Amino acid sequence: MDTLRIALAALAAHKLRSFLTLLGVIIGVMTVISVVSIISGLNAYIAEKVFTLSPDVYIVTQFGIITSREQLLVAVKRKKLDWHDYEAIRQQCTRCAAVGAQENTRMTVKNGSQKLGGVRIQGGTANIGEISNVDIEEGRFFTRTEDEHAAMVAVIGSDVKDELFGKLDPLGRTIHIAGHPARVIGLLRKQGSVLGRSQDSQLYIPLSAYQKAFGARGGLNLFVRASGGVPGLEKSLDQIRVILRGRRKTGFRADDPFAVVSAEALQALWKSITAAGFAVMIFISGISLVVGGIVITNIMLVSVVERTREIGIRRALGARKRNIQFQFLTEAILLSLGGGIVGVLLGVMVSFGISAAFPLPTRVTPSLVVSGLMIAVITGVAAGFFPAMRAANLPPIDALRSE
Repeated sequence: MDTLRIALAALAAHKLRSFLTLLGVIIGVMTVISVVSIISGLNAYIAEKVFTLSPDVYIVTQFGIITSREQLLVAVKRKKLDWHDYEAIRQQCTRCAAVGAQENTRMTVKNGSQKLGGVRIQGGTANIGEISNVDIEEGRFFTRTEDEHAAMVAVIGSDVKDELFGKLDPLGRTIHIAGHPARVIGLLRKQGSVLGRSQDSQLYIPLSAYQKAFGARGGLNLFVRASGGVPGLEKSLDQIRVILRGRRKTGFRADDPFAVVSAEALQALWKSITAAGFAVMIFISGISLVVGGIVITNIMLVSVVERTREIGIRRALGARKRNIQFQFLTEAILLSLGGGIVGVLLGVMVSFGISAAFPLPTRVTPSLVVSGLMIAVITGVAAGFFPAMRAANLPPIDALRSE
């Protein structure tokens, strides 16, 4: 207890110097807290809002996940997936529990004088809602019969409802999609925005009605649910690989003439993106902590010189080397821990401020706060060890002679 009291008194005697010493630790810990909270919040948010595919569902598509120019050039050369591909897979894939098809574009939707541009129009088979986990708030999704007869019915997002109908009930009313009338039969549950982009400016119509009205524009995306759940995913994909390679007469050593998007692949891509940003920011914060540690070491060495006579008196009164060493190590830890506490508070404020000002969710957990404080303590121990050893090893007689 006396050691703690003496350490606090020594730090309080030089308040400005102590504060300036802490800046490196403050900046480092603040960066760690804010970056980790932002990335953790984003990971949870993206997993909830974007990665809506079930683990046993994957999408067979022309492009897939493009991460480089070379991949884009390869994807452009692939043949688009069409209705015949869909029928072949639906009929021949025994490892596929369900196969759906979807095509989409963006168009203007109107209701009288009210209109909304850039709405994502998604034409899908009747089972696409179940396969891709479409959440209906009111009404219903279209049926297989409506799809077979190219019925122009629509399930709309909340942005479309709010813009075209206001407070009116949209069910049973008619909207016009690029001039084509469609009866509203369902309302999607509100999803909100992801990174500032609304997920509610969309609607679904039967794929047959979509192709009848707009033609087959960009090729189909095939949604496949594997038989047997996640364990059966690879066998399902192998069957589809055989079917499509056979239809396109793909050579034995040639790459697949299609791409696959799965929940696992999307999450892996997102984690690789966030991991790169996380590594850069941790590197920057690490530099700040190293600089802060060096500054603490320097200040503690200065303190040893300034208090040489004090050290000599304490040794003469019976203090052992380990008492002197523990005294200066405690001061270094308190210095760094003070910077850690301030850094944690500033990091939490930064993360909350970002969450309030931008559509970037953050997540501050108790374990993150404890980790920030532990980083500060470890920095203090590393920075104070050499000055503490030097103070403990001062000869008592020489220390007493110091002025």
